[in-house]
Amino acid sequence: MKVALETGLSGRAAIQVTEEKTAVAYGSGGIEVFATPAMIGLMENAAMKAVDPLLPEGFGTVGTRLDVRHMAATPRGFRVYAEAKLVEVKGNRLTFEVVAFDEVERIGEGLHERFIIEKQPFLNKVEDKKRANRDE
Repeated sequence: MKVALETGLSGRAAIQVTEEKTAVAYGSGGIEVFATPAMIGLMENAAMKAVDPLLPEGFGTVGTRLDVRHMAATPRGFRVYAEAKLVEVKGNRLTFEVVAFDEVERIGEGLHERFIIEKQPFLNKVEDKKRANRDE
């Protein structure tokens, strides 16, 4: 599979900070603010939106690495968004610069890596793993 993805592709994702998106709900902190794991998920979603629609049928991407900083707290009720920009393509490995903002300021930034995969063989490996675990 050869896909000509160009650096500079970008994607964006946005959500509202609800109770389910707080550090308390995620179990990642004890304060009712936007959770770091929720921010990371939003960043990954922005990266997916940048490239997945351009891939052939039966292909997608999976996240494999993150190096991000969560720099500012966001209260419940605020809208937050993330942007991802494709900065490097090496074979099936894609590297994105990711940033996140709330209604006031930049709240996160970093790098995110994804790999292009063929969905069915990937899912077959997952099923093999489930079967192997049941057989033990």
